[in-house]
Amino acid sequence: MRLRQCVFVARDLEASRAELCDILGIEVAYRDPAVGKWGLANVVCPIGNDFLEIVAPEKPGTSAGRYIDRRGGDGGYMVILQVPDAIAERERVTGLGIRAVEQKNMPEYRYTHFHPSDTAGVLLSIDSVVAPADADAALFWPPASTGWIEHRRSDVTSGLAAVEIQANDPVEAAALWGRILARPVTTSGGAHRLAIDGGEIRFVGIADGRGPGVSAYDVKAADRARVLAAAEKHGKRRSDTQVEVCGCRINLV
Repeated sequence: MRLRQCVFVARDLEASRAELCDILGIEVAYRDPAVGKWGLANVVCPIGNDFLEIVAPEKPGTSAGRYIDRRGGDGGYMVILQVPDAIAERERVTGLGIRAVEQKNMPEYRYTHFHPSDTAGVLLSIDSVVAPADADAALFWPPASTGWIEHRRSDVTSGLAAVEIQANDPVEAAALWGRILARPVTTSGGAHRLAIDGGEIRFVGIADGRGPGVSAYDVKAADRARVLAAAEKHGKRRSDTQVEVCGCRINLV
């Protein structure tokens, strides 16, 4: 189980895209027309072999738009985990009473989106892929379409490391996710943590008044000085180890 894609939600897609790409030194690989069925537009950007996505509502009444309203602006929105068998995980997780709100079983790509009300205010997707024989299984990722490797950059930032989720009761939220992901919870540094392959999901109390949800993403910084300089230009440098992108804190690790 690994963290493969993290998603921001924003009102202004193009302004947010420009900020994201400039600060983190990445570029757009794909715009998925399929998200239009949810009233959204998006961009998908490789960060090493992982991905950052921005979704933006294009019409009134979308769940993404309501999320922006509920949390008082742009921010972290969705967490996509890659597992060997998403169908088996769907059966296990729904067996816990966690509701599936969207699911697909395609030959090369299977996923389940789980209801944020059942996952401590975060839209969680558990996905798996079946790479064709002529594809590199480690690089095959249908949400970024084909050809994304041409847009991959890792000279400034090189991958995803963690998700931070804030909750009214972080102990309870961590325990819930521990059951959902079948991972033990540990506690250190004032946070409750679930280890996943190559990273973690951690739970903290609410410190910014924005309510439950994603509060930060951790990214691997290959050139921290370059990230900080770009963030300074946008007025989004928060410290020597943290910037802000699309209303969400980004920790540089």
